[in-house]
Amino acid sequence: MFQVRLLAGLLFAGSTSIALAQPLAEEEDLALAYGDKNFVSIATGARQQIKNAPSVATVITAEDIASMGATTVDEALESVPGLHVSRSTLSYAANYGMRGILTESNPHVLMMVNGIPMTSVYQGSRNDMPVALPVENIARIEVIRGPSSALYGADAFAGTINIITKTADEIDGTIVGARAGSFNRWDTWFQHGSRVGDLEIAGYLKIGATDGQRRTIREDAQTAIDNLGFAAPASLAPGSVNQGHDDIDAQLDLGYGRLRWRTAYTQRHDIGVGVGVAGALDPTGRGSSERFTSDVSWNDANFARDFSLTLQAAFMHLANEITTPAILYPRGAFFDSFPNGMIGDPDKWERQQRFSAASVYSGLAGHRIRFGVGHDRMEIYKTRESKNFTLLIPGPTPTPLEMYRATGENLFLAPHKRRLNYLYVQDEWNFARDWTLTGGIRHDKYSDFGGTTNPRLALVWEARHDLTAKLMYGSAYRAPSFVEQYATGNPIAMGNPSLTPEKIKTLEAALSWQIRHNLQGSLSLFQHRITDIINQVGNTYRNGGKQKGHGGELEISWAAADNLQLAGHYAYQRNTDESTGEDAGYAPHHHFYARADWRFLPGWHLSTQVNHVADRRRAAGDTRPDLPDYTSTDLTLRSERSKSGWDFSASVYNLFNADIREPSRTGSGITYDLPLPGRTFWLQARFSL
Repeated sequence: MFQVRLLAGLLFAGSTSIALAQPLAEEEDLALAYGDKNFVSIATGARQQIKNAPSVATVITAEDIASMGATTVDEALESVPGLHVSRSTLSYAANYGMRGILTESNPHVLMMVNGIPMTSVYQGSRNDMPVALPVENIARIEVIRGPSSALYGADAFAGTINIITKTADEIDGTIVGARAGSFNRWDTWFQHGSRVGDLEIAGYLKIGATDGQRRTIREDAQTAIDNLGFAAPASLAPGSVNQGHDDIDAQLDLGYGRLRWRTAYTQRHDIGVGVGVAGALDPTGRGSSERFTSDVSWNDANFARDFSLTLQAAFMHLANEITTPAILYPRGAFFDSFPNGMIGDPDKWERQQRFSAASVYSGLAGHRIRFGVGHDRMEIYKTRESKNFTLLIPGPTPTPLEMYRATGENLFLAPHKRRLNYLYVQDEWNFARDWTLTGGIRHDKYSDFGGTTNPRLALVWEARHDLTAKLMYGSAYRAPSFVEQYATGNPIAMGNPSLTPEKIKTLEAALSWQIRHNLQGSLSLFQHRITDIINQVGNTYRNGGKQKGHGGELEISWAAADNLQLAGHYAYQRNTDESTGEDAGYAPHHHFYARADWRFLPGWHLSTQVNHVADRRRAAGDTRPDLPDYTSTDLTLRSERSKSGWDFSASVYNLFNADIREPSRTGSGITYDLPLPGRTFWLQARFSL
């Protein structure tokens, strides 16, 4: 109850002086004075100041991304308080741990692009292959820490991320750029933004490739088998991580009056399989991921008296294939019963259609009521698998076969469909001067596991012109993935069609204080409880786990001088598995981040960021020593970005070559965790017309 008592103090202690309400018309002036970083749309669906938003939110602007030298969304998100970017053992993909909620497939954080979910129904994650999104065409990234299912539905559980791409006005011209650096990495891109009469045109194309980092894996899953001493050693460890890939990213954004059409294409080809599909090193396995998205929206802010109306339709197609067969275990494994190694080649194709309508009613004094309905169709419409083994015949080891096309129970997953209907309502009620109560509720009805209802409630008090306090409650859910419901072909991990969603209830308090004109701080505290966690019990996925957690985040931003900006945060969390009473594991209990941006000469910026990750415990049953802490330091030197002409930048990541490792899961066979790159360099040049 410590958080509740402190919450009351935040809301009712301190000065009782009354500040003038901030008129909506003045927000544009504030944006010009303080920058767009102080405004957010993700909290309610409408633009408002972060300090008054009914959630704990963070905004990363394009200028922030340039200052920190980030080249992917994953790198930029490490700067968000309460969020740590770890790695998945299975694919080496980025794994977003939000407030200590960190799982292998990472379905607990909803990522959207321009308000449309990127979620794949296969594992409930953004993608089951490692695909890091580029940042050159990003205008801003908005992040909510805490539940948002009352507005966004499934998987807005531990947090929600919305990536907003650049419009024609934000690009305003033609830009070409190139970048080269460590691991034979190169990228080149083209952007254009213009208007032709009433038509807005924004386009982006990026092509690149990298060999990937080559840190060494000392022991793998085959090493553990070799150590049993029943056969000659077969492991390829020590050996390097397999992480190269070729990239294509393209986006087109057209606006005409109330209509907007966006389409995007992302391809990652020749993707290395990380530490191997089964945790045994595989230097030759390669995959491919191809995503196509398109959406059209129509928006009328004055559709009828006191009513706005937005209609949207969206489509996504995602194809993930193994292009060079994956070697699950090497030649010599299982008493040399697989002369060419144990080979698997699973492929899947997925598509989604989304239709929604939303309206805002502003005709009731003191109220802003948003309501909406939607229908989603999600399906894995095709699967294919070739392999040279079966696990369905009882025995201590896989049964070797000639390569064959799997069918029936031998197939890893058959095609399946899911349909979703939902409706929601939200009211922002300014019931007294400087007091706003936001309440909302959403009901989601699924064709395969039933319905779920999730409310939210947030009280915001602008106690003074420089001090705002918030008290928030919300629930959220995480939908079971198709793997958890329908997996076949592997009796060690079988799907369960009877699964229900995981649920979380969260209580939060936040305080935002403009300490001086050039110094501001914020404090957020939270406690949550997760129920119906989906875990593997025996050989089948089942609901039943419970977890509770608490913690907080402290942020400071200081304009120390006209040419020097300082910012930083400290985040603390502790999550406990209620069945064991032990730490839930793997997420850092303490996370420190600091950044300094210094304009040391006219037109030149030097930025440094320091990231300290500490106190990562193992989960119950994992007897390895706790992970060592690490501190990474990055430097970026860049010239001023101008409307025309050249600008340049150079970055070094992990300046002091720290040994950075993210946790491997128990049972993966990767004893010494997942090594991340050492000292890394890149150089970049852009030309604007």
